[in-house]
Amino acid sequence: MADALDLAFIGLGVMGAPMAGHLAKAGHRVTVYNRTASRSEAWVATYGGVAKSTPREAALNADIVFACVGNDEDLRQVTTGVDGAFAGMDLGAIFVDHTTASAQVARELAAEATTRGIAFLDAPISGGQAGAEKGILTVMVGGDEAAFARVEPVIHHFGRAVTLMGPSGAGQLTKMVNQICIAGLVQALSEGIAFAEHAGLDAPKVIEVISKGAAQSWQMENRSPTMIENRFDFGFAVDWMRKDMAIVLDEARRNGARVPVAALVDQFYATIQARGGNRWDTSSLVTLLRD
Repeated sequence: MADALDLAFIGLGVMGAPMAGHLAKAGHRVTVYNRTASRSEAWVATYGGVAKSTPREAALNADIVFACVGNDEDLRQVTTGVDGAFAGMDLGAIFVDHTTASAQVARELAAEATTRGIAFLDAPISGGQAGAEKGILTVMVGGDEAAFARVEPVIHHFGRAVTLMGPSGAGQLTKMVNQICIAGLVQALSEGIAFAEHAGLDAPKVIEVISKGAAQSWQMENRSPTMIENRFDFGFAVDWMRKDMAIVLDEARRNGARVPVAALVDQFYATIQARGGNRWDTSSLVTLLRD
């Protein structure tokens, strides 16, 4: 393709691997790095491209470096330091971080990037593994408007909705709002299903009816059938949600926001972890109402 770019992608987990795959399928030249090298090798075997042994090597000569790793500390490890991506990036290159992390680390790394003559955008994502595989993620971005304008067309290879929310950290703060809303929605849906079951109603029929009205939501459409069937071995893991909720609650303490329902649901998820449901989907909240 005429506008093919040199890209790097760091972190090839359940989200990163298909996202990087969309970039390769679009005709871009993609170099990858993953902490577990076998995942990089498997990705290259599927999509082509090149695998490197450090983030710095992967970032060499890249126009844009993407990342999707676990948490703040993982992000610092792949960006800063002798083997970090920042050390390999050319002047004017852009680092786009799709990790769900804190607004603090986003601002910290944006400032560090500026001193090196590069740009950093915090760009957390929503849509889950299925959204990554289908290329229909929602991407909420914080950072420089000019840098965003350059990367937006590229992000659209795996993002259906790509929006600049404000300065550095705004993307992460928006993702926190997303997680607060999901926590409340899933708890409400769990209570509704459990209530229907205790009342002797036909739960699938109840959901079919109310999903045509004001109670409708993505969670209801996509998770209610498996919740009713008591199936949770898929989707967005409870461990990941608790990591995200810790970020939310820490930020709420910092900015003075009151999030009592989110705090309560976080404790419900802690109970699920204690019962061994660490990798269950977040919709497993309903199991606590069936005791």
